[in-house]
Amino acid sequence: MKSAIETRGRAGQRSQPPTLPALTPARKSVYALGDFTINTALSSLSLIYASYFLTQVADLRPALAGLVPLIGRALDAFTDPLMGRISDHTNWSAGRRRPYFLLGAIPFGVSFALLWLDPPVASQAARFAYYTGAYCLLSLSMTVLSVPYLAIQPEMTLDYDARTSLNTYRTAGSIFGVFAAVGIRPLANALGGGAEGFAAAGGLLGIVLTLPWIAVYRATFERPEFRARQPRTGFFDESKGSGLVSKLSTVAFGPILSALSMSFTRGSFRTLCGLYLTGRIAMDLIAALLILYVTYWLGRSGSFEITMLLFLTAVVCALPFWLRVSKSREKLGTFVIGSVWWMTCSVLLLFGQPDWPLWVLYLFAIVTGIGYAVVDVMPWAMLGEVIDEDDLRTGERREGIYNGVFTFIRKLGGAIGVFLVMSILDLAGFVRGDTQPESARQAIRILTGVAPAVFLLLSVLIALRYPLNRAAHAQIRARLAAREQAATPIE
Repeated sequence: MKSAIETRGRAGQRSQPPTLPALTPARKSVYALGDFTINTALSSLSLIYASYFLTQVADLRPALAGLVPLIGRALDAFTDPLMGRISDHTNWSAGRRRPYFLLGAIPFGVSFALLWLDPPVASQAARFAYYTGAYCLLSLSMTVLSVPYLAIQPEMTLDYDARTSLNTYRTAGSIFGVFAAVGIRPLANALGGGAEGFAAAGGLLGIVLTLPWIAVYRATFERPEFRARQPRTGFFDESKGSGLVSKLSTVAFGPILSALSMSFTRGSFRTLCGLYLTGRIAMDLIAALLILYVTYWLGRSGSFEITMLLFLTAVVCALPFWLRVSKSREKLGTFVIGSVWWMTCSVLLLFGQPDWPLWVLYLFAIVTGIGYAVVDVMPWAMLGEVIDEDDLRTGERREGIYNGVFTFIRKLGGAIGVFLVMSILDLAGFVRGDTQPESARQAIRILTGVAPAVFLLLSVLIALRYPLNRAAHAQIRARLAAREQAATPIE
């Protein structure tokens, strides 16, 4: 029998949480492979797919080409928040998020390959239907991967600056994904060119996009104390109606509407969504327009890949600089500085001329990339603070809901940007071929210089209302720690 002294000694000891794996640079690098694959797909869609492949290879009208991603993103309006809700309620032994990395990997690679095939049909309607269907399949499989992937970030580290570091690695992975996307056209040409070359390139990249998820599964981890919490809110909203239509609506849309209503009750999240959506539209506008600007306004199609490589190299090299800046400033301030930098560079594109020396284009790409780097990384780094604030108020860890909505915004921005660009170019007379009417060339020049700057300005104006700074987050974490300590059982 244990003595009273031994019993009292053990009574004063609190159970210790399990030791988590160290968030080393190697682990963060492997984690970044996930966004490498996702952004390879997303950047392929915004850089090459709608504005070039569908119009110049698949022979779709520009308006139909712009409508393909818009329909796919409309599907995401339901599936991204729904996937977040599902992962929050998942209770598997392997975790809430990580199992989906293995479940979604193969469908993701296969659906990406299907995008680049040339269907044996001639009519515009049939070809439009095929590419829209393939796009929707890719969107669904990407949702299964990306929402749990992003939702696991706030669990891997709780620290304000460490989250910025993790997101910087993730953003570097996403930029390398853009590198891969830029290489699709040269790869297709190396594999024979035309429709057959793009089909072969799509199949090869489909394999490349599948394999990294095995490593991501092994490198990531979840917090047992978060997994142990049972959600207080049910998966379906309770319907006030009693009719059949009301019940069916609850089953079909309850989880989605519940996710949206819960996340948007937070003013900080609404502001963060606004600044991210407008910034994301600017990013995808320039992505869709740059190949057209270099090809049809400057008349230097062969320089596009080099321009993008210099641009992306500048983005990657600028990430450590912005990481250091964010450690001495608020994340919001860093976001505003980068947005204004990029906005200024964007307007200068309006004055570019075909007879300018090539080195001016390359220098401009490098300078612009420095500002571009910060617009994507900071909103994702800021999202963790919103989730902690929600935890404090609700007692639940709902990373899936918030990241599901944020992932949808990420995709929605690209769809809106591409659809607007392609619709305007259709009205301006954009046609298939190497020669474009002057109206289309001028539309490309004006859109490239003005449209991203307008959305960046909106993003900065919205950002000024964001309330969660470093001090506010420190108070939130202190209150969460006190609550967890009070709830920790005594052995």
